[in-house]
Amino acid sequence: IFPHHEAEIAQCCAANKKSAAKYWMHNNMITIGGQKMGKSLGNFITLDEFFNGSHNKLKQAYHPMVIRFFLLQAHYRSTIDFSNDALQAAEKGLVRLFNALKTLNNLNPKQHSTIDISDFELKCDQAMNDDLNTPIVLSYLFDLVKIINSVNEGKQDLSIDDINKIKAL
Repeated sequence: IFPHHEAEIAQCCAANKKSAAKYWMHNNMITIGGQKMGKSLGNFITLDEFFNGSHNKLKQAYHPMVIRFFLLQAHYRSTIDFSNDALQAAEKGLVRLFNALKTLNNLNPKQHSTIDISDFELKCDQAMNDDLNTPIVLSYLFDLVKIINSVNEGKQDLSIDDINKIKAL
């Protein structure tokens, strides 16, 4: 609603001498313990507090990528509830994805794949085109983690072309 986002966009453009993004989207309500987070309620956590772990509701500091990953796990129009357990689960999931990427980079490609990965790119594109459905995309990425681990254990094979397709996702 004017002028809230327009003011933020204008401030960003003035500070950085360029536009921050092509698209500006706002997530739905963020809650803590099921209650709407807000300054007026005194139950808000700033990003700096998330990053340095200084808020009394936090057990630890969280890397900015963990916060981003946590937010992507819910549809942007859904309410999302911050909790230490949820943030720690997001951190574990993100580490799992990063470990799979390291494993993928170290795989020895075979001549032919024994797994059909051809529809993953299409499925991910369709999910993103379905109102930016990031939770579905993440579920597909975790399906790929299982495939990568299976290949790493010698149970399946991937060709260099398929390895490159996964890297491109």
